[in-house]
Amino acid sequence: MKKIHLTAKDGIKIIADVYEKNNAIGWLVLVHMMPATKESWQDFAPEAQEAGYGSIAIDLRGHGESDGGPDGFLKFSDKEHQNSIFDLEAGVKYLIEEKKAIAEKIYFIGVSIGANLALQYIAENQEFRKAVLLSAGLDYRGIKTEPLAQKLKKGQEVLFVAAKDDERSDGNNVEMNQRLFELTPIGVGKEIKIYETGGHGTDIMENHPELKGSIISFLKK
Repeated sequence: MKKIHLTAKDGIKIIADVYEKNNAIGWLVLVHMMPATKESWQDFAPEAQEAGYGSIAIDLRGHGESDGGPDGFLKFSDKEHQNSIFDLEAGVKYLIEEKKAIAEKIYFIGVSIGANLALQYIAENQEFRKAVLLSAGLDYRGIKTEPLAQKLKKGQEVLFVAAKDDERSDGNNVEMNQRLFELTPIGVGKEIKIYETGGHGTDIMENHPELKGSIISFLKK
């Protein structure tokens, strides 16, 4: 793993960890939840490497080592959170320019607000084909996912993951993900994985280690 420095198109400096893989069968853009950092992927990314995937794990703006970090996000406006989509764009640009990755082989895995951002990215850039979304919400800081799910097109695929014990102030997360699953158009490859327990975001992966293998199996389809 190596640390790299990126610049988003609005000038924000972003730090990311790159998990290299020679002759990678695909590249993963890993997007953490709030509060968290790129280090939250330290268990998953090596397993993905063994399965043939390289990864880039980003510290979103206001988090970790990126501009405004480690806790500037606490004072962010909704607009500042929404601008985190530029951080994903910077990561994708790096993969295309430096790793010669192609859009069809760049996949997104996001948790919580990171899941909303990942869904936004593939909905607005439909040459990208797959996303895994853990604990996506209907509206995290103005990143509204219902219209994004409806924008997905044939040829794209999405895996929704949620736990029934994830009760939040805005509702039950399983119900939210079932809503997004239902809104995803016919012709889009869609799966949903519901756990009785597991919590929120990467906590689900920690509580259910087998989920890592399920995610990799989904990517390889």
